[in-house]
Amino acid sequence: MTLVVRVDEKGRVVIPKSIREKAKMREGGYVKVTAKEKSIIMEPLEPFADKYFGAFQIDKWPEDLDEFAVEVIKKWWASQAT
Repeated sequence: MTLVVRVDEKGRVVIPKSIREKAKMREGGYVKVTAKEKSIIMEPLEPFADKYFGAFQIDKWPEDLDEFAVEVIKKWWASQAT
């Protein structure tokens, strides 16, 4: 599928919906942009969470996820010091 789109004054282009759907691009998702000579290649990146969905079973989520993450990092950091 090939379409022609306009580049605006800030260098932005709108990727037509039909192409976003075909490439499975999501709103808020990320793309890898590569320049090769006179071509620009955009590849949607798979969300990290989707890649590992179901890999871990969680019986109960912590009440404060930020606090939980800080504690886990502190424990990991302490284990690295020994």
